[in-house]
Amino acid sequence: MSYLPSSPELNSLAGVLTKYPRRGVLLFKLLEDVGRSFSPLSKESRDLIMTYASALNHCYFSDNGHQGKAKTSGSHAKLIEQLQTDMDSATVDEQLKPILRFVKKLTLNPGDITSEDAQTIFDAGWDEQAFLESVCLCAIANCMNRFARGIGINTVGKRNFLLNNA
Repeated sequence: MSYLPSSPELNSLAGVLTKYPRRGVLLFKLLEDVGRSFSPLSKESRDLIMTYASALNHCYFSDNGHQGKAKTSGSHAKLIEQLQTDMDSATVDEQLKPILRFVKKLTLNPGDITSEDAQTIFDAGWDEQAFLESVCLCAIANCMNRFARGIGINTVGKRNFLLNNA
């Protein structure tokens, strides 16, 4: 149930963006750019970055959002839990861990980000494009999470709707 007096029945981000499409234009443009450009990050890595940022925000979309898909795809939900509790032992590619550490810091303590944080990503062998895409994906996830929470939506809706229609 949303906090919008005119639309208390809205219960998904997709529903809100359908009713107020101009609100989603920038999100969709960013997703479109990230999704259509050449990326050094695999689709799975990009999905993991967004899912992880949402989990850090305590935005658990258990029925049909980020983690809903993760549960149907096997160990993905367990991986998110591992990343939150002990990233060092999480079963994720070691090269991806500096990006995920950066995403965690950018999500939880954005004012503490330094050039050294970015440098760890470059030191792990990632290029500027991977760094920029990581920042964009983290920002998009955080923006969607805050938008949904701010208007009283507990379930963002189908992530596939957002990514496939970008």
